Amino acid sequence: MSVGLIVLAAWLINAAAGPAAYERFAGLMTSIVGRLLLFGWSFAFFYHFANGARHLVWDTGHGFEERQAIASAWFVVVFSIAATSAFWAFAA
Repeated sequence: MSVGLIVLAAWLINAAAGPAAYERFAGLMTSIVGRLLLFGWSFAFFYHFANGARHLVWDTGHGFEERQAIASAWFVVVFSIAATSAFWAFAA
């Protein structure tokens, strides 16, 4: 996610640098490699978001039993996959 933040900053810099610079950057990010990186960063974002919610529940003292912890871990993975898929389905 840290590298994604650097790419976000590069996007802003290229947008401010003018249309030619922005077009080069957009061309890079719409390539297959660029889209794979964006897909990975979006998955990392949703995974981090869901795990943050999981930890907030843990901060209340709930969900520490083994069965609950395993279920919440699977929820995080499934949510991350579903949210990333929905995001890209609507973004494309």
